[in-house]
Order: sequence, then structure tokens, then C-alpha cells
Amino acid sequence: MSEKKGVNYESPNMNKMQAVVIDNKTTIYIAMDANADAAKQRYLSRINRKEIVLS
Repeated sequence: MSEKKGVNYESPNMNKMQAVVIDNKTTIYIAMDANADAAKQRYLSRINRKEIVLS
């Protein structure tokens, strides 16, 4: 019998990313050259859209 090989996944290098704090429990990581304010707004618009759909 043949055995399945494990999936090799390389984690992103956190030194090449910047942290964007959304609230006290949520932090997202984006590329160093990305706009932090735009990323935060994109994240919040996605989350708010999901709440409306689920309600």
C-alpha cells in the first residue's frame, strides 16, 4: 500500500509583514508596502457584510 505524503506548507515570513490592529482581539498582517488604513477598511467592510448576511 502506498502512504500519503504530508502537505508541506511554508509559513509567511513575519519579518516582511506589518501588523494592523483592528481591535483589542484582532490583528491582521499585510505586506510592508501596503496601505494599513485601506486594509483595515477592507477587513471591516468584509466582516460587517457577513454580519448582515447571517442576521
